[in-house]
Amino acid sequence: MTRRNASSHGAKPSRSQRVAGRLKSELMELLLRGTLRDPALADIYVTDVAISDDLRHARVYFRLTRSVVGAKDRENAQAGLEKANGYLRRELSPRLRLQYMPELKFFWDETLDQAARVDAVLAEIRRDEEGGQ
Repeated sequence: MTRRNASSHGAKPSRSQRVAGRLKSELMELLLRGTLRDPALADIYVTDVAISDDLRHARVYFRLTRSVVGAKDRENAQAGLEKANGYLRRELSPRLRLQYMPELKFFWDETLDQAARVDAVLAEIRRDEEGGQ
């Protein structure tokens, strides 16, 4: 199960990619409606969903809308999502109308953190080059 770009190379998205997109939008709708009462989940958004080809397992990547997020915030959000897993699956099942509702696993999306680290390294390199000339 890998994170894929459905529009890569102009190919038609696979069934798992279509289901992943649908799952992401349905999850976001549930989160935006405020159906989850846990305060740790108040500002969560889903950044990506990757589903196995057999549609049995889904990796749900999430972030928080706050500008400063600590490790404790991430842990609380992930714990809240895990706690709400059964409820989410029950709510999503009739919406997705799949033979089997995928098992949901929640992961903090590291993409923005990695990009920030790369930007910081590049900025440091630029400063070093400007200072050396």
